[in-house]
Amino acid sequence: MEQNPGKEVQATRNQERIAFLLVVAVIFPLLTILIVAGYGFLVWMWQLFYAGPPTG
Repeated sequence: MEQNPGKEVQATRNQERIAFLLVVAVIFPLLTILIVAGYGFLVWMWQLFYAGPPTG
């Protein structure tokens, strides 16, 4: 059985690069959208049931 440690290291680096791009391009933007939308929904419900509409 022949082992090639350099190929494993290259595969690991490629997997890390793909994981990094997935986190940066997909997961963080989705989390940001969900957090902002959730906060907006909470404020909307709070105004609807307790505080009333904002007055100027």
